Amino acid sequence: MAEDIDLRIDRLDVQGARARVPYQGKLVRPGGTLSGPTIMALADAAMYAVVLGRLGRVEMAVTANLNINFLSKPAALDLLAEARILRLSRRQAVCEVGIFSAGAEDELVAHVTGTYALPL
Repeated sequence: MAEDIDLRIDRLDVQGARARVPYQGKLVRPGGTLSGPTIMALADAAMYAVVLGRLGRVEMAVTANLNINFLSKPAALDLLAEARILRLSRRQAVCEVGIFSAGAEDELVAHVTGTYALPL
């Protein structure tokens, strides 16, 4: 799916990750908003990236929980995600992601929390 939405990782370090989905008409739903599944995929991929950025290659890390609050309609611009790890233990990584339109970092489109289960 990452290829279908042209998902990109703009930044990845131990502090967090920034991911991007370039604006594309095929992702727009009636009413002119980007689809919810696109926003959720961006958030999930950003969480996965930040976990791998911290731990290295952990292919069997899987999403155990994802909670999303849609807060505002995204602009017809690239959609960005800023992800960070809130808590990391041996068994799980709890993450937070802010989703916003490019150039409007102060207005969240969505707020996401999620947990990645880590392999033993």
